[in-house]
Amino acid sequence: MKKTTVLAAFMAMFVFASCSESQKTTETTEAHDHEHHDGMAHGDNMPTTGTTVVETPRFDAVAEPMKRNLSQLLEEYITLKDALVESDATAAKEAADVVLTSANAMPVATLEAEQKTFAEQQVDRIRNSAAKIAGTNDLAEQRNNLEDLSEAVFALTKAFGATDQKVYYQHCPMVNNNQGAYWVSTKPEIRNPYYGSSMLKCGSNEEVIN
Repeated sequence: MKKTTVLAAFMAMFVFASCSESQKTTETTEAHDHEHHDGMAHGDNMPTTGTTVVETPRFDAVAEPMKRNLSQLLEEYITLKDALVESDATAAKEAADVVLTSANAMPVATLEAEQKTFAEQQVDRIRNSAAKIAGTNDLAEQRNNLEDLSEAVFALTKAFGATDQKVYYQHCPMVNNNQGAYWVSTKPEIRNPYYGSSMLKCGSNEEVIN
């Protein structure tokens, strides 16, 4: 009986030690991952000049109403993106409603040929994504619909030369189970809308419109 008790006590100590060691390993790995991703890019990194992520046509002659509306749409998108950076689902929902209204009012019918076809495709993507974001108070679901909206806004801004300011196409490699996702910013600093404060600076600038 005494041998059995000693053996049981020994086994209990062994299991406790193993679990403690495992926990230390996990904590060390998590800390390393957090440090790695938190320090990945703080906006001071820039892509090589001429780097292209989103291929678009470039329209030299664009009607002023279209450029003006697209410039406004970009600013409204930034408001939406910033709401997601702040993890504010209510503000994101309201901003998405504004984006949707602007997309519906876009003067696409005044365009012709390739301009019209391209604009119709991208504006449809904006409508669909903005409507989904505006239709939910679930922050995770809002973030799930940000990338398609971002690509369409970036593509339209780039193709139509819709702004005189620099526009940055930024990327986080960890979103969607490490498949990555993009967003648009008018500032080079990384402020991640997919994770907010939990990994605010995780990301990099991948393309810049000058």
